[in-house]
Amino acid sequence: MPTSTWFRLNVAKRERVLEVAMREFGEHGYSTGSLNTIAREAGIAKGSLFQYFSDKLEFFAFVCDETSRRIREEMERRISRLDFDQPFDDWLFDVMCEWTEYMADHPLERAVTAATNFELDNTVREVVRDTANQHYLQVIHPALELWRERGDIREDADLDVLATVMLMMLPHLALAPYYDGLDPVLGLRGRTAAEQRAVIRRLITGLRPLFAPLK
Repeated sequence: MPTSTWFRLNVAKRERVLEVAMREFGEHGYSTGSLNTIAREAGIAKGSLFQYFSDKLEFFAFVCDETSRRIREEMERRISRLDFDQPFDDWLFDVMCEWTEYMADHPLERAVTAATNFELDNTVREVVRDTANQHYLQVIHPALELWRERGDIREDADLDVLATVMLMMLPHLALAPYYDGLDPVLGLRGRTAAEQRAVIRRLITGLRPLFAPLK
């Protein structure tokens, strides 16, 4: 949790520090991300960072949490505009397309997502991934419950399993088109958001046995 000094900074300065930190940690991760670089590019003294945060891990965790919050809030806005009168699998297709389009258009958020997923230190990864997962689940769980109430997800479907699969799919779809070696099966690497749509449809078709009402 940032100190009160952080919250007394003017908004523009906080945004500048956060943007620079997102870029540095997104490019280099926690271990090799440089506080010196962040301070220099943000135009502050390095010692000021320790007036805002107790240590580097708290700073990194805050950057990851803030990034996840921004992603969640934007996805909630996008989802609210989707057609809820269509079947669940079509709605899910639209959600996943919005997700991949967002990630294509927001390289800083995508890079921080990569930093949280690729972090090697178990302690650090646990801190930042737990936070990111909670942001995901704040959207996933209510949506699955809603669609089950509407009958598009059958009563005996295991929503925990479905939520777990979605937790694995979202980072994969966010990162596989931009990082080598993540997707040896579906060929997402290098595909534009538009080109990913066919893969998304294929994935959702494969998920149908987990949720589709029995005929």
